[in-house]
Amino acid sequence: MLLADAAEKAGVKRFVQISSFGAGEPVADDAEDSWKAYMAAKTAAEEDLKARTKLDWTILRPGGLTDEEATAHIALSEPPLERGTVPRGDVAKVIAALIETPSTVGKTLMLTSGGVRLEDAL
Repeated sequence: MLLADAAEKAGVKRFVQISSFGAGEPVADDAEDSWKAYMAAKTAAEEDLKARTKLDWTILRPGGLTDEEATAHIALSEPPLERGTVPRGDVAKVIAALIETPSTVGKTLMLTSGGVRLEDAL
């Protein structure tokens, strides 16, 4: 939320927020307290961003992060999306592409590795 505040104050228009699979969903009762707090914070940050009118925002919820080599073959969609993993390098490539893709403004997108080329997914 502080970063979104700073972006607004600096006159930044385009804003991509990295969230997490599970944000906005109920957390299992038996989950660790730290996980519950993490999901609550991610959900609150998403809700805060969605209420802002000065930013052209997109929320990206990547799956489990891996250190594997980026492939630029992804699954990217509005929720729901089956859980999966994604290389950190592919997450970075998707973020860069989202900044230049106005059709994703105002959307929450989920990301995992998949069979679609990045260029075709957007």
